[in-house]
Amino acid sequence: MARDYYRILGVDSKASDQEIKRAYRKLARELHPDVNPDDAAQEKFRDVSDAYEVLSDPEKRRVVDMGGDPLDSSPGGFGGGAGGFGAGGFTGGLGDVFEAFFGGGMGGGGRGPRGRVRPGDDALIRMELDLEECATGVSREITVDTAVLCDKCQGAGTEGDSKPTTCPTCQGAGEVQSVQRSFLGQVMTSRPCPTCSGAGEVIQNPCSKCAGDGRVRSRRTLTVKIPAGVGDGMRVRLAGQGEVGPGGGPAGDLYVEVTEREHEFLVRDGNTLHVTARVPMFDAALGGAVTMPTVIDGELSVEIPAGIQPGDTKVLRGHGMPQVNTQNRGNLVVHFDVVVPARLDKKQAEKLREFKALFPGEEPHVARRGGPDQSSGLFSRLRDTFAGR
Repeated sequence: MARDYYRILGVDSKASDQEIKRAYRKLARELHPDVNPDDAAQEKFRDVSDAYEVLSDPEKRRVVDMGGDPLDSSPGGFGGGAGGFGAGGFTGGLGDVFEAFFGGGMGGGGRGPRGRVRPGDDALIRMELDLEECATGVSREITVDTAVLCDKCQGAGTEGDSKPTTCPTCQGAGEVQSVQRSFLGQVMTSRPCPTCSGAGEVIQNPCSKCAGDGRVRSRRTLTVKIPAGVGDGMRVRLAGQGEVGPGGGPAGDLYVEVTEREHEFLVRDGNTLHVTARVPMFDAALGGAVTMPTVIDGELSVEIPAGIQPGDTKVLRGHGMPQVNTQNRGNLVVHFDVVVPARLDKKQAEKLREFKALFPGEEPHVARRGGPDQSSGLFSRLRDTFAGR
């Protein structure tokens, strides 16, 4: 059964060449293996590429419009010769079967010339940003070396008014065939024509600037706008800024991949930022304030509640990273790390003993699982800390 190439590309049967090209480029950007590695997407990308190959070739498209499939070499597919499995069927041995499959029975069975004009490849560059730049977004100029349309021949690949000619080796078929003998019989194989590389035509008088490729290497400067909220590994797509294809084919896309540098204080988890505040045990007991860095709002003064416990947190809502293309922002989570003095002089130790005497009954002990002292007080935890040193 012939494949519906128009449906695969999502175009009408009366679509123009430009409409077919635009539809292919749109689908190729979504399904290209470099962008979408999913197996199902790669299979669909092959179908889309086949559809473009067929519908961009006038002769193959004519076969489709007649109800056939130029890529189908089975009987009725119009892609092979008239021999096939026709009139008498097979009466010979296994060698005759293979001879019919790979020899004259399919009339060549190839896919025909692929043409000189093909879509260009996508390109990828990496850009390193710090956390503040990821949070606010930036505009950067980048320099890229890519293939651009040859301004002398405008992609034709020929010098002056000359035109490509039919390849003398493959006679325009784009492939050459050879017959090999084996114990199974005669086997015919096809491979791209070595003279025209499968294009079906050759350029006798190539353009002196691009040597017949229709494109040249050039260094360009582009301005890239990175939106606020991007993160490590995210990509920004610049449509049509990739490489121009052979023969002046449509350009691919340019992808700018962000590499995020680590921040001195802040740790990012999606749109949430985390920061650790080291609090002396005296401020943890009495309360106080600490100055906190942010990525957009400058420095914030954050209150330290009296009696804060080691590992307690405080959430500052809306002070985290922006969400790309929205007005939403994540949170900033402050983690309190209570700092216990490692060394005390004689006077300091005496003062702490006097302070400890104000809390009779508070002694180191083993906490009972599920018991009330699971949430023991600050100084019980501090004494546990000292005991573990």
